[in-house]
Amino acid sequence: MSRLRIRDAVAADRDLIADWMVAMAWETEHKRLDPPTVQAGVGAGLADSAKARYFVAMREAEVAGRETIAVPAGTLMLTREWSDWRNGDWWWIQSVYVAAEHRRQGVYQALHSHVAALAQATPGVVGLRLYVERGNAAAQRTYRAMGMDDAGYDIYEQGT
Repeated sequence: MSRLRIRDAVAADRDLIADWMVAMAWETEHKRLDPPTVQAGVGAGLADSAKARYFVAMREAEVAGRETIAVPAGTLMLTREWSDWRNGDWWWIQSVYVAAEHRRQGVYQALHSHVAALAQATPGVVGLRLYVERGNAAAQRTYRAMGMDDAGYDIYEQGT
C-alpha cells in the first residue's frame, strides 16, 4: 500500500524539479527550455521564499512489510501577487508537474489540497489562482474538479 506525503522542497531537489520543468514545457507547449537557466531559476526560487515556494509530493510505500521508501511523484510552485482590491495576497499555483508513472493517481489533488489548506490557514491570503494553456483540456477538467473556476481573464506578456 502507498500513500502521498507533501513536503517543502529543499535545495537538493533543484535538479529534479528543473528536469521536471523542462519536461513539462515540452509536453504541454512543445517549448525547449535551456536546462542551466531552469536550474538557476529553480535554485533561486528555492533559496528565496519571496520569489517562490516549492512543494514535492512523495509516494511512500512499504517494502517487505517493514521498510518505507519514498519516491518523488510531482511538484508544484507557489508565488504571491499582492491585490490592492482585496488587501491581501493571491497565491499563484505554477510549475505543476506529475511524473508520468504517477499520473491519474491523485498526486495533483494531494498537492492542491495541501496548498489550499495552507492558504486558508494563512492570514492575508485571499485565494488561489493559476493559468492554464487554452488547449490543455485535461488540466482544465482537473482544476474544475478541484473547485476552481475560469476567472475570465486572458494573460498578455511582453518580454524584455
